[in-house]
Amino acid sequence: MSCAGKVYFVKASESDSVDEVKKRLSKLCDESRVLDCVKGGDTTAVKIHFGDEGNTGHVKPEYAGVVCRKLIENGSVPFLADTNTLYRGRRTNSADHIKLAHEHGFTKKACGAEVVVPDDAKRGNVADVEIDGSFFKIAKVASVFLRAGSLVSLAHFKGHMMTGFGGALKNIGMGCASREGKLAQHSEIAPIVDLKKCEGCMECVKSCPADAIYKKSGRIVIDSSKCIGCATCIAACVHGAIGVPWESGGMKIQEKMIEYASAVLLKKKGKAAFINFAMKITKECDCLAKDDPRIAPDVGIFASLDPVSIDRACYDAVVRSCGKDIFKEAHPDRDGSKQLKYAAQMGLGSLDYELIEL
Repeated sequence: MSCAGKVYFVKASESDSVDEVKKRLSKLCDESRVLDCVKGGDTTAVKIHFGDEGNTGHVKPEYAGVVCRKLIENGSVPFLADTNTLYRGRRTNSADHIKLAHEHGFTKKACGAEVVVPDDAKRGNVADVEIDGSFFKIAKVASVFLRAGSLVSLAHFKGHMMTGFGGALKNIGMGCASREGKLAQHSEIAPIVDLKKCEGCMECVKSCPADAIYKKSGRIVIDSSKCIGCATCIAACVHGAIGVPWESGGMKIQEKMIEYASAVLLKKKGKAAFINFAMKITKECDCLAKDDPRIAPDVGIFASLDPVSIDRACYDAVVRSCGKDIFKEAHPDRDGSKQLKYAAQMGLGSLDYELIEL
């Protein structure tokens, strides 16, 4: 796309009351009219991350409720959806994932919409989508997002250990993929052990879902042929001894993620809207960050019909608010701009944007 994407913005902060943020979000939805892409009679998949156990940075259910009720007013039937994770935890299987979402407040009573987490082990819950990517020709996507008449992304804008930052594009590209699709995006990145830091505590061994880590001659060894690239061991290591050799392929995950985003978004042209919450911006994503401190001042809420423009606008706004590239500082071996450039190259949106403050 060559024309600049329109990105609408309202200031908001975690220090504001929930009711005040809801009021500003409602204004953003009404005045930006981004939800007009949803037609009456549509089912609408509202893609959201429900937050891992202990996480406090995810988009609040009260805010999801504002959007869902706007969709209902438009004549749509919304549902809140996410997919299961590769790493072990309460979001690994659908039953526990849904239960956790309910515990975090994402109930039909609170949000006006059911929570849907498809079991991708069941036939029909995963679709093979043909794409023309450099890495993939077939993407394995949760079919619930394809069957819905329209799509709304509600994303928490924050840092990310593998992609530099995560916003709308990551919410769709990684978030709509089946477990097999997530594996395909991660599979070429295997962690390495810094033996100078390793204490041999075995926490990484216990945490590995693929049994790819073991102790040999008193040293921790990672079998790259078994590694699924889920990064659970990195989070489990309290000594900071496990990392990823980003220079040997770490940038590929961003491009793979964008190819997966294209599998969903190119089938939802004119039927997708994106809302990013640049509030409680943490160093890591809502899978790893629990009650982590923010690394940047709260900025506000953004809305657009262009996923590339909205992510770039958020990135630029956070950098301006910090007076430096906080994402690069937090993850010096990652260049998050790569996902934006590749998404624009694949026709998902524009790197240029017009920011409209409401």
